[in-house]
Amino acid sequence: MPDFSLPSGTHVGFVHLRVSDRERARAFYAELLGFKAVQSQQTPEQDTLLLSATGEEPIHLLLTEKPGARPKPPQTCGLFHVAIRLPDRQALARVFKRLLAHNWAFQGFSDHGVSEALYLADPDGLGLELYRDRPREEWPRQNGQIEMRTNPLDLQDLLAEVDNDSVPWDGIHPGTDIGHVHLQVSELAEAENFYHILLGLEVTQRSYPGALFFSAGGYHHHVGTNIWSSRGAPPAPQDAVGLISFSLEIPDREAWATLVSRIRQTSGEITIEKFGTSLSASLSDPFGNGVELTAR
Repeated sequence: MPDFSLPSGTHVGFVHLRVSDRERARAFYAELLGFKAVQSQQTPEQDTLLLSATGEEPIHLLLTEKPGARPKPPQTCGLFHVAIRLPDRQALARVFKRLLAHNWAFQGFSDHGVSEALYLADPDGLGLELYRDRPREEWPRQNGQIEMRTNPLDLQDLLAEVDNDSVPWDGIHPGTDIGHVHLQVSELAEAENFYHILLGLEVTQRSYPGALFFSAGGYHHHVGTNIWSSRGAPPAPQDAVGLISFSLEIPDREAWATLVSRIRQTSGEITIEKFGTSLSASLSDPFGNGVELTAR
């Protein structure tokens, strides 16, 4: 199969999560974090809440309720975290200050060189990262690759961004989006075969122990994968909370069509749908995660 790379401008669009309690998830993502409802899709089979940073499309989060869904079992593949990207440092500090004021627990704080990140979990225990990127020209590099580090984050310096902030809280910054998804996988080589060889994302860092990172257009990563607690593990069960799917938005219909053709040549299962002027191709990665390839 010929070499293929996704075009610059490809990015993560939305993340679709299975939650155990729709109202509890809405209270967290909408009332606390400040995402806004776009619309609600209700059927006898499911109850899905659509959220975005602006209350309009594009959608960033889909939350589908499965009443009584159990926690994601440890040592299974699936979601490690969803990474919500704030457009600047002050926007990140505002969300941080709000979460602190509401006594929400954090799991960690890191300066990755390319970004500053806060780690926490949603009410179902699903991992979240809130982060802001540094300018690309400041990203550290080593041996021709982007170097992501895990250093302590100066929390007091971050909060100083909002020392004189008197703007009333009106929700998360409208420039917020989904920066990347990080997945637990059973084998890194299999992840590379799917996300790099098949889908055409570039490998951006190999030196982080037990992990591989992939992106389009020179970004530090749109998809992260690790085997820290999932080497050889099965997919997460569908009766548990977790990731249903995420989308990769491809800005070039010709590239989208080429990729769909490549996938079909591998005899992989793929479903094509049309929504207005958008095209979507749905498939699953080797670890049970749904991937939707969209072209507007």
